[in-house]
Amino acid sequence: MTYDTTVIETLRPLLAAEAHAELPATTGRADLDDLEQAVWLRLLEHLGTQGPPPDPAAWLTATVRAEARRQRRTSVRERPYSGEPAADAPESDPELRTLAREQARALHSAVRRLPGRCPRLIGALLAPQDLTYREIAGTLGMSQGSLGPERSRCLGCLRRIMASEVAPHARRGKG
Repeated sequence: MTYDTTVIETLRPLLAAEAHAELPATTGRADLDDLEQAVWLRLLEHLGTQGPPPDPAAWLTATVRAEARRQRRTSVRERPYSGEPAADAPESDPELRTLAREQARALHSAVRRLPGRCPRLIGALLAPQDLTYREIAGTLGMSQGSLGPERSRCLGCLRRIMASEVAPHARRGKG
């Protein structure tokens, strides 16, 4: 079976229905479009490596579900770029602004309690100027090659300090 436009056109309504059924009603049109695009990409990859699936409808359904799961997992960690307005933008809500300031205060307090060169290193990484590794290494008087391992050690210390002060957020429900 070749994948010409007629096969693609017969799969298009099934993909739209499956994607719409898989994503929650609160999901925006962009997420639905992203899911459909990801499934089409998987189909092209499948065609290039393994040829056409024996049962296109079953393959499409399984792929939509897998991609929707992947999308839900990654959306928890995704943040908008600084130029994009966030749905829960702290600027629009005084409570969120207060919470953001409190989180920043707690982070900077924990950074000041780090051992050795860690406060200066993490402070440089958090700087609003968005310094490069070369600039940070020059500022701190250390080699650029030792910056990565030192950063990892400092972040580990920071994680331990923050974990002892803040209870981890438990994920609730499905997702």
